[in-house]
Amino acid sequence: MKYFLLFFLAILTVRAQDSVQVIFKIQANNIPDTAKVYITGNLRVLGNWQPDKVSLINTHSNYWEKTFYLPGGKNIEYKITLGSWKSEAVNKEGRVPPNNKLLVSNDTVIQLKIDYWKDQFKEETNGQITGEVQYYRNIKGKGIPPRDIIVWLPPGYNTDIQQRYPVLYMQDGQNLFDPATSAFGTDWQLDETADSLIKKGLIKPIIIVGIYNTKWRYSEYAENDTGFAYMKFVVDKVKPLIDSTYRTLPDPGNTAVGGSSLGALISFMLAWNYPDIFSKVICISPALKVYNFNYVDNVQKYGGQRKNLKFFFDTGIHSPDSLLVPGTGEMINALENLGYKMGKDILWHKDKEGQHNEASWAKIVWRPLMFFFGKKE
Repeated sequence: MKYFLLFFLAILTVRAQDSVQVIFKIQANNIPDTAKVYITGNLRVLGNWQPDKVSLINTHSNYWEKTFYLPGGKNIEYKITLGSWKSEAVNKEGRVPPNNKLLVSNDTVIQLKIDYWKDQFKEETNGQITGEVQYYRNIKGKGIPPRDIIVWLPPGYNTDIQQRYPVLYMQDGQNLFDPATSAFGTDWQLDETADSLIKKGLIKPIIIVGIYNTKWRYSEYAENDTGFAYMKFVVDKVKPLIDSTYRTLPDPGNTAVGGSSLGALISFMLAWNYPDIFSKVICISPALKVYNFNYVDNVQKYGGQRKNLKFFFDTGIHSPDSLLVPGTGEMINALENLGYKMGKDILWHKDKEGQHNEASWAKIVWRPLMFFFGKKE
């Protein structure tokens, strides 16, 4: 009994050392009486950046509070919202500030006073899309919520009616072309980049399909039943819609898929599970093996024939991208062990200036476009 108690106390001691009590106390001014205040951040317990998942408790008047036990030694990033990115906390100019940051080392109380919210300001970003886009609203899929789809057409599509085009399918569609629909007010500028490269004759003209995410993004872009349902939606609903509506080159050699963060994870899964549909995958800031996500094991355990795939990876060196570098390296090692060659089948760009946001991804997205669709001299 004595040894059991000592063992039990030792476990409690380890757990106490591993977790740190952090109390968030938020004074939320200028909010509707019916509003709720939420916290979201880069840990699962903080909602993994879902703006309406983790609500705080209204203690009195305009004060909100919640206690968390967070892993010690972790760099935490977080934001405060009223349940949507359109109503996140902003500064007095109405601009979105950088993420709040905290290195969890000791029990602590975080006190914030917030006076301004994004939806109280006139939207500064106007829709700005280069080229022609077409929208498909409320497209339904089995086991997942409906969503919109945006299709970007290359210059010359409506004049050269005999030409057929490769297609790139991208996740987080609302963030690709238009700052007015992008979650953080900045888009990938994928329209400007593709338009410029095509007009300069550097890449083949391509069609780009942006599949919007939903508030269930965390589940839809993961290895679970919802993620598999989302992949079936892309393969069985979205691709047939695009191929039947536009002059595409529907074979896998002319079909690519891509995304960032968890969007990169589900894009990799789409290519890996459907090599008869896709042959190219763009993985920017990919969450391939981080926290409770791990698709590296699937590739390491694979014993079948080599799939006809090409891969582009991009990682930054700043947090949280720095957390993604080890998993990206492990995935590349697993692919090389299966016979894929760096420089031929795989390209890994390490971005010294890279951040985990759309503005950073906009600066490098030309690289995968050139790698997959570049014209050979």
